[in-house]
Amino acid sequence: MTTPRGLGLGAAGIASLYTEVTDEQAYEAVSAAWQRGIRYYDTAPHYGLGLSERRLGAALREHPRGEYILSTKVGRRLEPRDGGGDDLANGFAVPATHRRVWDFTGDGIRRTLDASLERLGVDRVDIVYLHDPDDHAEQAFREGYPALEKLRSEGVVGAIGAGMNQAEMLTRFVRETDVDVVLCAGRYTLLDQSALKELLPAAVERGVSVVIGGAFNSGLLADPKPGATYNYAAASPELLDRALRMKTVAERHGITLRAAALAFCAAHPAVTSVLVGARSAAEVQDCADQFATPVPDAFWQELREAGLLTTEEP
Repeated sequence: MTTPRGLGLGAAGIASLYTEVTDEQAYEAVSAAWQRGIRYYDTAPHYGLGLSERRLGAALREHPRGEYILSTKVGRRLEPRDGGGDDLANGFAVPATHRRVWDFTGDGIRRTLDASLERLGVDRVDIVYLHDPDDHAEQAFREGYPALEKLRSEGVVGAIGAGMNQAEMLTRFVRETDVDVVLCAGRYTLLDQSALKELLPAAVERGVSVVIGGAFNSGLLADPKPGATYNYAAASPELLDRALRMKTVAERHGITLRAAALAFCAAHPAVTSVLVGARSAAEVQDCADQFATPVPDAFWQELREAGLLTTEEP
């Protein structure tokens, strides 16, 4: 199996997440990632109703397929729809040309993956994740996971796992199945260490790779200010205050809060890769710069002394 390493690019942003991103901007973002040595790219049919997969596939086409790791997700099947309108209710500034259908059946997973391969323009992906099976646990474990296991045994995919915004069910996948990797978004950050309780220790014990997404908790840790979002909703005054205090400590040590947030995620022994979402070449460059910035031990020590970090990690 090929394991994602270092910084990865999450491709939701290039699919016009919240506001429009042009084809050219998307291409430039992926090109900047490649130039900065990023070799892991993650997408999903959910992102922009397939637009993320189409744009990512087009941008990666000029690079040898064996030189990068590509992951996509299954669980939301896309069905054509009429009626016009946009997809902003689901977070994407794209025409509502399709509707999402939850489907963790074996047949649904194969059909979803086949459609993804076509949009991406590749004959295989390295990793397939069950995407957000929160409300579909029984079907995901009974039908979805065995379908992925079969695809892996047939060599259609290299590795299998699950991607979620919670740690509890991911822990169950790690303990009860033979997944290779899990993608945990927003649950191992400077503001939320819930994955530390069971998921990360279980992953170390079982030899399962962990990819961390949502290192900035959807915005608050990237730029803490009034109106900033935390887990896709307005941050509470308490969380904003905590993030601002962390930012002050970071600046005192000559680094940014973004650098600290990324370093925190990457430091745990279970974590092999940290995904960042970017919608432009400039954002990619900034994330790569921050990821490469050394964070002094004294910074972590001051966070602990101030009660802003209650764990011994990193």
